[in-house]
Amino acid sequence: MLFCYGWWNAQNVKLSEYDLKIDKKAGHLKNITAIAVSDLHLGSIVNKNRLEKLAAIVKETNPDIIFFVGDIVDEDPEPFIEQNMKQVFMELKPPLGMYAVPGNHEYIGKKWNEIFDNLHLAGITVLRDEEVLVDNSFYVIGRDDYYMEHFYRQKRKSLGEITHNSKEKSPMILLDHQPVALNEAAENGIDLQLSGHTHHGQFFPNNLITKKIFECDWGYLQKNNLQVIVSCGFGTWGPPIRIGSNSEVLKINIAFQ
Repeated sequence: MLFCYGWWNAQNVKLSEYDLKIDKKAGHLKNITAIAVSDLHLGSIVNKNRLEKLAAIVKETNPDIIFFVGDIVDEDPEPFIEQNMKQVFMELKPPLGMYAVPGNHEYIGKKWNEIFDNLHLAGITVLRDEEVLVDNSFYVIGRDDYYMEHFYRQKRKSLGEITHNSKEKSPMILLDHQPVALNEAAENGIDLQLSGHTHHGQFFPNNLITKKIFECDWGYLQKNNLQVIVSCGFGTWGPPIRIGSNSEVLKINIAFQ
């Protein structure tokens, strides 16, 4: 019975909504609605049918921009390609674009280049220690995964290196798969950090472990001018069950100065 509940719970997605204010001007924009999704783990278990359910939720919210915060594809890109999941992403056409960062699972299978190429073909801009100025109004900064050096044999850049060309008075939204280096983000003027990775433990009592490891393992945290949101994630890893956590999509309403 517990397993059946956990499976049912993992299939039913919660839309978590946040209303935030960033005290900076963002060009001509007064506010935006963003959708953020982490930890899809697309593959044989979290398949195209699940992705289509996600797309339906996203379309209903009609966001201005979409963020995919790592672990989009679960190691092997073959199910993604064979099931033509790319087409589902291509149907999402937010006016300000779709942006993503790698997670650790994009690297584990050692086929990251193939994964990133397919995401690009799906219309998603993958940021790997890069920043982009969106609509001449705000920056989206994407950090490579914290564990990338274990697989890619290269350390990720510091946040200062990535943002040295940013205009400090413009809003800065950081995508970082793992909710780490929060002090570094605060010191570099980041206004909002979006993360995932933890799954909030996925099933009890693992959430007690993630709570010990991460300063914020789920939900909202504010450190000085930095606001942090950590998602439970949309998909699952390992057993497709969730007990004590939810599969979620983030809807973030951001008002600028």
